[in-house]
Amino acid sequence: MPPVLLPASAAAFAPRSAPNIVLSTKVDPWLTQTLKRINKIKRPLNSVPQHFRCLTEVLSSPSAIWSLCSLMLPKAPEAELRKDDNPLVEALFNYQMVTIEAYIVHVDMVSQNEVAFKLTPETIESLVEYHKDIHSVDTAAATWNWSEKEVQLKKLQEDFVQAANRYVYRTNATALEGLEEDGAGELLCGRSEEVRAAIMGLFLPLLPPPPRVVDVVRPTPLLPSSAGAENWWQPTMSHTQQTSIDPWRVVPSSPHTTTGGDSASSMWTSMNLNDMQLPSPSSSFSEPYSNECDSPPQFYSAPMTTAAYNSIMTSAPIPQLPLPSTLLQQQCSASMGYGGFDWGRYQDLALPFAM
Repeated sequence: MPPVLLPASAAAFAPRSAPNIVLSTKVDPWLTQTLKRINKIKRPLNSVPQHFRCLTEVLSSPSAIWSLCSLMLPKAPEAELRKDDNPLVEALFNYQMVTIEAYIVHVDMVSQNEVAFKLTPETIESLVEYHKDIHSVDTAAATWNWSEKEVQLKKLQEDFVQAANRYVYRTNATALEGLEEDGAGELLCGRSEEVRAAIMGLFLPLLPPPPRVVDVVRPTPLLPSSAGAENWWQPTMSHTQQTSIDPWRVVPSSPHTTTGGDSASSMWTSMNLNDMQLPSPSSSFSEPYSNECDSPPQFYSAPMTTAAYNSIMTSAPIPQLPLPSTLLQQQCSASMGYGGFDWGRYQDLALPFAM
């Protein structure tokens, strides 16, 4: 679609001047009949230049003012309107009729086949007064107060002034059929509804600023497995490390292994009296192997140095605790009980189905 060019008289705040008219090489019959109808003095209309001169003179007349539509607007803000049970009384006292008038600034019957109307200064002034005295008061009362409300309201009024001066109604060129004597006229075929909707669309409401979005920092939910995550940096001693202080409970793979004895020896020499924790083993502990003790004991006790022993004995009196080496002095016998069980009666427990 080619760009639509309007004359300078259609710009905002531009003074009125003669309309810009562009006719085709062949004039439509309806335009010829319209011009003959409105002319009081008969003049020849046999060529395009004759139609051009006649239409220019008619539309350039100061009285060539068109009535585009009529608006029913309140006379005062809503809070000051008269209340009455009779709606007819309310309409008479509270509302006024405002006629929207315009003049033609452009006629194009070649490319766009349209006609353009611009509002008259009187119509613009009446609309601006209504917007300032009534519409602005109502829209301000319908919104809550904020710090920049007056600034936004003033900007809203300035924008309306600009929009009313820039408004140009463009419609089909057949609208010239409503032309009357002295160049005046009115819109036909329901075009007034289009103008009414466009004019009322210029009255914008006062919009308050959107609410500020506050970022709510929510704590990260802890999973059931991470209930103790606050102590993750603290090292914990495993069960094997806690029980490593009992070297006599460790059964080596070979009696010749000396690693456990060396570690136990260094542990005994480095521990103080207060750090020693020697659990006393059960006195009934014994290991049944055979009736004779031909083989060396299967338990290896960690050797203890003389210096460490003298240091412990001379530091403070300690209770008589059985040392691991004393556990190996018990005689091996099948008659010895293990947890109250007599191994000498093992033949009585022979299974009946044993081969």
